[in-house]
Amino acid sequence: MTQYGFHFDQNRCYACQACSIACKDWNGIDPGAEKWLTVYEWETGTFPNIRIHPLAYSCAHCEKPTCIPACPEGAIYKEETYGAVLVDQDKCTGCRECYDACPYGAPKFASDDPGEKMSKCTMCIDRLEEGLQPLCAASCPLRAFDFGPLDELIEKYTDIRYCEGMPSPEITEPAYLIWPQREKEPLVPFDAERAIELNRQRGDLGTMFESKEDLTEFESGTIGRSELRMKHESMAELMRATRNDMA
Repeated sequence: MTQYGFHFDQNRCYACQACSIACKDWNGIDPGAEKWLTVYEWETGTFPNIRIHPLAYSCAHCEKPTCIPACPEGAIYKEETYGAVLVDQDKCTGCRECYDACPYGAPKFASDDPGEKMSKCTMCIDRLEEGLQPLCAASCPLRAFDFGPLDELIEKYTDIRYCEGMPSPEITEPAYLIWPQREKEPLVPFDAERAIELNRQRGDLGTMFESKEDLTEFESGTIGRSELRMKHESMAELMRATRNDMA
């Protein structure tokens, strides 16, 4: 078996959701939490060093998937041509043991209803059989995705399968490589202290804030998404974590 996989360049992605919407459209998935390709966003830092982090993630089609042995019905299997991890929905009973076992939250559900069957990324095998790329890779306007045999991707991009906040790749050996975000470099140098002081002033309207600490120190919970979370207790929580219900 040749293991195929994805490479994702976090520096190119700006969370436009094109990949997620294209995936839903191609696979006939209704709007809502059943997102085979899920785009996560989170924020770190404070002014002037704020950073928005994006991560577009479907299923890693892991080399050592934990979802397969977790399924009591034997509904999940790894096919032999591309190494894709697939689900037989006729066997699935919606027990969600696969979701509990997967560190990435790749199994998806359309609702929180008991018995809701699992669905997930298929690696677009139907497209691969026609010599086409998976639709997420084909639809990205900034070409943040690449796809192909995993060994070729590793040779091309190096073997990095993790960005800050993700589970350890040693758990499942995901067929998902990533170039994490590089450090920010200011294109135009500026005096941050002066910028803060100028932003305080609003003429007759008074000041926007009283001190520098108002921009740099926040109570816990003020920033809604301050870390990457790939697993969620409910569909509503997943929707809040992935920005909107457009996809």
